[in-house]
Amino acid sequence: MTADHPRPGPGLFDPATLVTDYLAAMEARDLDTAQAMLSDRFEMIFPGTDPMTSLTQLIDWASGRYRSVRKSHQAVETLQAGEVTVVYIRGTLSGEWPDGRGFDGIRFIDRFEVSGGRIVRQEVWNDLAESRTR
Repeated sequence: MTADHPRPGPGLFDPATLVTDYLAAMEARDLDTAQAMLSDRFEMIFPGTDPMTSLTQLIDWASGRYRSVRKSHQAVETLQAGEVTVVYIRGTLSGEWPDGRGFDGIRFIDRFEVSGGRIVRQEVWNDLAESRTR
């Protein structure tokens, strides 16, 4: 390239892309890829749980709640809070209950904290339990 048209530099790190890539890896059950996106001090909190620190804990806990789940994202919002970037994702869940019946249109919000290029914390809110009892 000439001086008038320099080569573009490397892209900037995007915490929202990290989070959506993590969710895609989790949905595909590509746990090695998902794990590589997590900080050593990672913790996650789902409705009705104590904090979990490993993906294995999450998979074990979720196995009694649903057979499969997919997230459709309606919005991704990113905020800077000092050294931490907070990423909110909201949308709907679809999938199968443990007995094979399908579900869809269940609201969720995920809140992630990203620091040092890794996901440090995930907090989840959804209407899954309320929908299952209907």
